[in-house]
Amino acid sequence: MFLPCSRRRALQIAATALLAAGATAHAIEVKFQPVAPGVYAFIGEKAGRSYENEGLNANIGLVVTPAGALLIDSGASLQGAQKIHAAVKQVTPQPVKWVINTGGQDHRWLGNGYFAAQGAEVIAHADAKADMQARGGDHMSGLKNELKEKLDGTVPSLPSRWLTGQDETLNLGGMAIEVKHRKGGHTPGDLMVWLPQQRVVFSGDIVYVDRMLGVLPFSHAGRWLESFAALEALQPARIVPGHGEVCDLPTARAQTRDYLQALRTHMKQAVENGDDIGAAIKGFDAKPWMGLLNAAELHPGNASRTYLELERE
Repeated sequence: MFLPCSRRRALQIAATALLAAGATAHAIEVKFQPVAPGVYAFIGEKAGRSYENEGLNANIGLVVTPAGALLIDSGASLQGAQKIHAAVKQVTPQPVKWVINTGGQDHRWLGNGYFAAQGAEVIAHADAKADMQARGGDHMSGLKNELKEKLDGTVPSLPSRWLTGQDETLNLGGMAIEVKHRKGGHTPGDLMVWLPQQRVVFSGDIVYVDRMLGVLPFSHAGRWLESFAALEALQPARIVPGHGEVCDLPTARAQTRDYLQALRTHMKQAVENGDDIGAAIKGFDAKPWMGLLNAAELHPGNASRTYLELERE
């Protein structure tokens, strides 16, 4: 059917508007919510990385002090980091003085270059260095498939300051910031940021709630439990997990520690009994955790890698 030019033009404009509205509706909004006085968190999407969420499917922390702001993790891309910075400016006019990377996953550190260019000092544990160097290219390749042009401008940039101790105390504007590392867990460089004055801990990927955690080829469930024990000893009032809503210690125990402990205990016995890996996986009762997001997808891999971990031990 022939349409007059004016009618065709009107339809084109309407279609463009609908597409723009759809893109806006699905665009990620970065907004920090208060956790304690001067302490904020952006709660990322619990699902996987996608074009719409720009790889910002992990939690980001913000601590405001009289001497400047501390950002906990920098996002998965330069463009994501720009959105995070814009959200910081909605909370405080203070510049971002420090960025602490809580581990070696892409959404923890690929935004480093942007914040370094703004004058921030980027900090991580030295145990993250080799992991970041080894997997930075893989991160970029994987994200390119999802983020497409939203990854443009991103260059993997390592931290400028490497911590080496198990427990290090930093001070920014009179606020004590304790960084604790127990050889990682989800990634080798996993650390937690403890704010003793507020009794808030940013756990990084040491704690997952609401969604299933991932025991990946570079993970170690045993060391993960050691990291969790260090967190548990703090008796935090509030936990900002690596993924999921802000929670308390009992929730973190139930959804992270108990699952890892059960996996390790079961697989240790299976290895000692000489059970093959298939039988060991089938014999594990995962029902208490199958209500978590992504559990059906992630649990089989978690179980098999934990079996192999115990077999090596």
